[in-house]
Amino acid sequence: MIDMRLSEHINRLFDMVIEDYHIRNDVNCEYVNPFDDRTFDHLLYHKNRIDTVQWHLEDIIRNPSIDPVEALAIKRRIDALNQERTDMVEYIDAYFLDKYSNVIVRPDAVINTETPAWAIDRLSILALKIYHMRVETNREDVDEAHRATCIERLNTLLTQREDLSDAIERLLEDIAAGRKYIKLYKQMKMYNDPSLNPILYSKK
Repeated sequence: MIDMRLSEHINRLFDMVIEDYHIRNDVNCEYVNPFDDRTFDHLLYHKNRIDTVQWHLEDIIRNPSIDPVEALAIKRRIDALNQERTDMVEYIDAYFLDKYSNVIVRPDAVINTETPAWAIDRLSILALKIYHMRVETNREDVDEAHRATCIERLNTLLTQREDLSDAIERLLEDIAAGRKYIKLYKQMKMYNDPSLNPILYSKK
């Protein structure tokens, strides 16, 4: 990794993933993760790829003339991607947990409202919002009022990404210094578990 803040590296990588996806712009397209599967960047690339595919599935399913059978298949695919997204967040947090495993936690250390990986998850979604809002600012089939609104929203999203990136940097600094610590909780999504979803286990 070149000499830059981690959040900047993450934002650039997410932007790259989104650009890669839009070469084909196909939710069914196979892809190759360009990073070694033992690296942090491999996790980040796969995480944002999941989010990017899900973003476009969410667009497709909102087509008012979509066939109901197709819509149900897409909804189930979105559910599966949601579970995979959660799994990837936990893998990323495990990376940070291992990275800071030797830090001496101060007696007055506190836990953060969200883990580093869930903050990075928000960066991933912001990258998608920024990409697609920028597309809206360049449309030629809309009026100036639409473009002006989208430019304003794009600037807000860019500011939000800058603020969130700063917050992530401060969180990681606090963890490295022992002022905060990471505690992992399995998300335990109940609707995907046939032993916990009453609609599913009542059918047995």
